[in-house]
Amino acid sequence: MKDNLPEKGAIVQRDRETYAIAPHIPGGIADPKTLRKIADVAEKYGAAALKVTSAQRIAIVGLKEEDLDNAWADLDMKPGAAVGLCVRSVKFCPGTTFCKQGKQDAVGLGLKLDEKYHGMSMPSKFKMAVSGCPNSCSEPAIKDIGVMGTAKGYTLMVGGAAAASPRLAEVVAKELSEEEVLDAIEKIVNFYKSSGTKKRLGRFIEDIGLESFKSQVGL
Repeated sequence: MKDNLPEKGAIVQRDRETYAIAPHIPGGIADPKTLRKIADVAEKYGAAALKVTSAQRIAIVGLKEEDLDNAWADLDMKPGAAVGLCVRSVKFCPGTTFCKQGKQDAVGLGLKLDEKYHGMSMPSKFKMAVSGCPNSCSEPAIKDIGVMGTAKGYTLMVGGAAAASPRLAEVVAKELSEEEVLDAIEKIVNFYKSSGTKKRLGRFIEDIGLESFKSQVGL
């Protein structure tokens, strides 16, 4: 029986014969040329569908295994980290770049986090999100690390998940600048990676307690 092919950025589909690939599109922001290229590849290799994913990517669904290498070569794009123990995605909303509701620059901060952390190895599955206002369109409260923009800066949350056992993230800092957010996230990631746990961040925090976690991280 076929399985995922992480080295080819491919996820086996329900038929156990075909695969889906999802080129990385940071924040889901793409130009027309990129969209045309994805459509051309889907058409050239007979994809069953194009699917907009929750990680702000466009999955090309239903490719044959023998076409995967050529499809990636034609795309000339990095794969999205859709499987494995790593930072799977950094989701962010339009923020002050495009949205009239935006209070903070979610796109600018999100792109910096994506460049640094996307695909980074972790003890467990790991997701991040940045929203530019309390409407939280990128769902930071159900991410391992969530950042929410307010009129007074950023609110930082940790330990969220939307898995089989959903968990709301807990607030660990408020009214942060962008630089303070980046510094705090680096501390959290470094501590988590060196902790020895194999649990997802929220469950790990439950084990040691939120105040202990904050103290050890230096928040």
